Amino acid sequence: MFMGLISIEPIGVVHSDYSDPGVVPLEGHQAVVEVFPQYADGLYRIEEHSHLWILSWFHKARRDYLRTVPARVNPDLPQYGVFGLRAAGRPNPIAISLVRLVEVKGNKLHVLDLDALGGSPVLDIKPYFENDVVFSPMAPYFRPKKETMRYNLLHKRAYRHHQEDCDGLLLALRIAMIAEEYFGRLNYPDLKLAVEGAPCLADTLQGLFNARLANPPRFSYKESGDALIRLWDGSQELIISQKDDPTTEELKDLGQCDFLEIVKK
Repeated sequence: MFMGLISIEPIGVVHSDYSDPGVVPLEGHQAVVEVFPQYADGLYRIEEHSHLWILSWFHKARRDYLRTVPARVNPDLPQYGVFGLRAAGRPNPIAISLVRLVEVKGNKLHVLDLDALGGSPVLDIKPYFENDVVFSPMAPYFRPKKETMRYNLLHKRAYRHHQEDCDGLLLALRIAMIAEEYFGRLNYPDLKLAVEGAPCLADTLQGLFNARLANPPRFSYKESGDALIRLWDGSQELIISQKDDPTTEELKDLGQCDFLEIVKK
């Protein structure tokens, strides 16, 4: 067993508008990762990657507990060990963030979706590869208490899968929000999803529900001009159809749902 000292030298620093860990968005934010000049050569051809893993040090996190409640997501959730959470507080507050690389300017990486604070030391940068993908992983379901947080986190997942912020994605988000209220977690293995509608709607819903065509079969699709979504888990069923053609603003308005007809069985 190795019992020696581990020496880690930061290779950069985060520049961000956020300095308070209590207000930094859980879904991440726009930031700049500055790599120190002596390590800048390690960025050679990094622009060939669209996404990166940023390993940083949460320098303002607590290090004196092993169990906690993910209270920023939902204070009503039970306790978990910190090694089963992405909580900032832990014995060694090493953070791992999947970010989208927007631009490279010299030794500075402009990224989206970083959840580190300004001033956080950067320990390492690794590229995101296709082998990192697990399409339908099993994990505890941490449902955010606030509706806006649920929407923002779902939007992040939807965009990562569909790669276009179109009306089909926005409609899929609204349908997913309704389904989550009714069934709970969207990737429940017994939850089946049948979609009739436009390809963008179907593609985004498949990503949000992590629904495969096989192993197990949870997803079916038929292209159509009208949106009709059927969800069932063996004991209850939800049918959602589109009545009207909403504007983009109406799709984004969480208080507006008149364009959908919802039937619960």
